[in-house]
Amino acid sequence: MGDISIKINIIDRTYPLRIKAEEEEYVRKAAKLINDKATFFNSNFSVKDRVDGLAMAALEFTVDAVKQSQINHQINDEPKDTSLIENKINEIESLLFIS
Repeated sequence: MGDISIKINIIDRTYPLRIKAEEEEYVRKAAKLINDKATFFNSNFSVKDRVDGLAMAALEFTVDAVKQSQINHQINDEPKDTSLIENKINEIESLLFIS
């Protein structure tokens, strides 16, 4: 699949994008999430400008991404105990052969 041109709307502004066709669904879902979150902040908090709601939405999504990145980093840095896995497999095998 090649690149396609789409237009997305974020807080009443249209942005033309050129993206890979297989990414279209993700880009549209991301735009909807941004719009929904920015609308929430604009509706529920005293903001001076619609851009303030957009900034708060960006901050919230970025905090979530940083947290997830940190979690992934910790998981990848943990030592892998293959002997524990092998013991569990042997335990399961022995239970299967007893039956």
